[in-house]
Amino acid sequence: MRGIGTLVLAICAACLFGRPAFAEKRVALVIGNSAYQSVSRLANPISDSDAISATFKSAGFDVVELRHDLKVNEMRRALRDFSDSVIKADVAIIYFAGHGIEIDGTNYVIPVDAVLERDIDAFDEAIPLDRLLAVIESAKQLRLVILDACRDNPFNKTMKRTNGSRAVSRGLARVEPASVNTLVAFAAKAGSTASDGDGRNSPFTAALVKYLPKPGLDVRKALGFARDEVLKSTNNRQEPFIYGSLGGNDLALVPAPAPPPVATTPADPGAAVRRDYELAERIGTKPVWDSFINNYPSGFYTDLAKAQRDKLAAEAASVAATEKARAALDEQKRLAIEGGKAAEQARAAAEALAAEEVRISAVNRKAIEEARVAAEKVKAGGDKKVQDEKPGGQLATLTAPQSDPAAAAEIPRLLQTELRRVGCNTGAVDKNWTASAQRSLSLFNKNAKTNFDVKVASLDALDAVRGRASRVCPLICDHGYRADGEACIKITCKAGFELDDDNSCQRIVVKKRTVARERRYERRPRPSGGKCFSYAGTSYCE
Repeated sequence: MRGIGTLVLAICAACLFGRPAFAEKRVALVIGNSAYQSVSRLANPISDSDAISATFKSAGFDVVELRHDLKVNEMRRALRDFSDSVIKADVAIIYFAGHGIEIDGTNYVIPVDAVLERDIDAFDEAIPLDRLLAVIESAKQLRLVILDACRDNPFNKTMKRTNGSRAVSRGLARVEPASVNTLVAFAAKAGSTASDGDGRNSPFTAALVKYLPKPGLDVRKALGFARDEVLKSTNNRQEPFIYGSLGGNDLALVPAPAPPPVATTPADPGAAVRRDYELAERIGTKPVWDSFINNYPSGFYTDLAKAQRDKLAAEAASVAATEKARAALDEQKRLAIEGGKAAEQARAAAEALAAEEVRISAVNRKAIEEARVAAEKVKAGGDKKVQDEKPGGQLATLTAPQSDPAAAAEIPRLLQTELRRVGCNTGAVDKNWTASAQRSLSLFNKNAKTNFDVKVASLDALDAVRGRASRVCPLICDHGYRADGEACIKITCKAGFELDDDNSCQRIVVKKRTVARERRYERRPRPSGGKCFSYAGTSYCE
C-alpha cells in the first residue's frame, strides 16, 4: 500500500511541476503620486498608475487596489491593508509612480506631504523600499515591485545633511532582494534617472502596459522587452533594470489561453474498401471481382469493380468469338479445297460470316468496357482524387487508379458504329466526332426521346445506343424505292400504272383528242365550162 501511495504522489508531483506555473490568485497595489506639496507637481504618475491598474484588471487579477496622491500615513495604511490580500496570493505586485530617493544606500518612495528638510526626516516622512518588499513577502510564486520613481530628486537642493558621511545619491541605489522569487524593476538602473517622456505616460510605463499583459509571456521576458522598448524610445539614454531572481519555470502574469483541442483524424472508413480494391485489382479475376461487389454493394470502387468485371467478360467473349470465327473460316477453306458440295460450302460461308459478326461485336463490346473503366476513373477528377460516400453523407478522400486515355479515345468511333447499327448514322465511322456524327446523335435523341449533348461523344450516350436491340431511326430510301426490313427495294408498278411523287402507283389516264376534220379544197384554175363556187371568201372551180 505504501508503494502505491508513493506512486500516486509521484504522478501528482509530475503533473504539478511538469507544466508552466500559472498564478491562481494575483493581487496588485498601484500608487500614483503627482500632487507633491513641497516641490513641483509631477505630470505623469496619475495617468501612469491608471494605465497600470487598467492593465492588471483586464488581465484578470483578483485584487487591484488603486491609490492616488497618498500622504505618508495613508501610504502606510494602504500597505498594511494590502498585506491582508497577499497572504493567500500566488503573485503580488506593488507599482509606484512618483518621487523616489536614495539616502546612504537605502531607497525610499516619497508621499505627497513629505518635506524632507533634513536627511534624517526620511525615516519619518518617507517609506523605505524594504517595507514594500516585506508586504508582499508571503506571496507563493512571484513578488514584484515596480518603481517608476527614478526621477531627479527635487529635495536634494534644500535637504540639510545631519551627517557629513551620509550620502544622498542621484536616482536609486542597487538592491539585492533577500527573498526568493522576488524581482525589483527600476525605470532606470541604479544611479541614473528616468524620463517622464512627452506623452501621456512615461516611456517605462508605456512599455510595461504593452508587454506585461501578453498571455503566456514569462515576466522576465516581458520586462526585458520593456527595457528594449525604453532604450529605443529614449535613444539609449534610459535603461530600465531588474534586480532579483526567479526559478527555471516560466511565469506569466497572464496565463496563455488553453490550446485548442487536438483534432484527431477520424478513422478512414474508406481505407478498407481501398485496400480490398487494390488487392482485387492485383488478382484481377472475375470471381474476385464478384466477391468484392458482394462485400461492398455500393460506392465508387464498387462501380469501378463492376466495370472491371464486365471488361473481363468482354475480353473472354472477344477471345471466344475470335476463335470461333477462325474455326469457321478454316472450315470454309477446307470445303472449298476439297470440293465439297455447294450447299455445305454455302453453309460454311454463312457460319463464317455469322462468326465474324459475333467477333466484331465482341471486340466492340470489349472496347466499350475498357472505355467504361477509363470513364469511371476519370470521374475522380483532374488530381486523381475520388470521394466515396460514408454513412451520414460524410465524404472520404481516396486515391483513384490511373485512367487509360487510349480507351477513352475509342468512344467516338464506337458510338458512331452503334448509331449506324440502329439506323441513325449513314456517314463515315472514325475516331473523329464530326458534324455528321453530331447530326446522327441528334437524330437518335429525336427518335429515342433522349437528350444527350450532341457535341460530346459520351460513354452514357454509348451505353444508351448500345442498349437498343433494334433500329431506332427509320430507314429512309430514295424516290422510287421503299423500305423492306433493312433494305430499300425498287418499286415496280403494273401495266397501266405509273409512280407518282409520293412513291405510289397511280392509274394512267389517257385524254382522247377530237380532231375536227376539215374538208380541204385545192384551189385550182377555173376550167372552161367548169362549175365554180365560193367558200369562206375564196372561189373554187371543179
